[in-house]
Amino acid sequence: MHTLTTIEFLIRLATGVACGALIGVERQWRARMAGLRTNALVAAGATLFVLYSEAVADTGSPTRVASYVVSGIGFLGGGVILRDGGGVRGLNTAATLWCSAAVGVLAASGRLDLAVIGTLTVLAVHLVLRPAGRLIDRAPAAGTDPDTTLRATIHLECERTAETHIRALLLQALTTSGVTPTGLRTRRERDETTHLRATVVITGDVTGALELVVSRLSLEPDVRDLHWHVAHDDAEQEALA
Repeated sequence: MHTLTTIEFLIRLATGVACGALIGVERQWRARMAGLRTNALVAAGATLFVLYSEAVADTGSPTRVASYVVSGIGFLGGGVILRDGGGVRGLNTAATLWCSAAVGVLAASGRLDLAVIGTLTVLAVHLVLRPAGRLIDRAPAAGTDPDTTLRATIHLECERTAETHIRALLLQALTTSGVTPTGLRTRRERDETTHLRATVVITGDVTGALELVVSRLSLEPDVRDLHWHVAHDDAEQEALA
């Protein structure tokens, strides 16, 4: 029976960590929750568990340990899946962690070539299929459902002294209009003005929902500029107040 040497242990562990880190670089670059270190650690953990089973020289142990790694990563992946308004985010990150663990298992089994192929496949899915998915999302569908969910962005400029008040009114108006806010960014300028940008998700009548928000906030004397546009609409439909 082949005994795992220290050199083999180090090579397999280094390959597993490197492959996980390479996957994590893409996630870190896109500012996802699980980035470079998380994916590297997941791959390292999966590699170490399987290497342990190799080290104890139990012929059936590596396969059994690998199955435990798969189930264990399921709990870790569940921690990065979050509910975001009417949808769910983090599924891609959870699936990536699962793939990082699989790459680690391959590296620990001694198939370093397969571990590298697996890593390149995961990266290809993120880099190639991401733009393809966006093209599919933008393609018009025949008989579009009137209840289609769309993303829109609301841009608002106000006096800095009224920033807190206007931000509260904006969130209140969005909630009252049945619009789901998914993000709010603030940028303060040197001329004592504040720019607010709210990203929202709308189902149904986009124009009607956003017009209610614009109508409410346009009555505020401290609001200098207020407009919105649908995120995926190239024509950028806008309603100016």
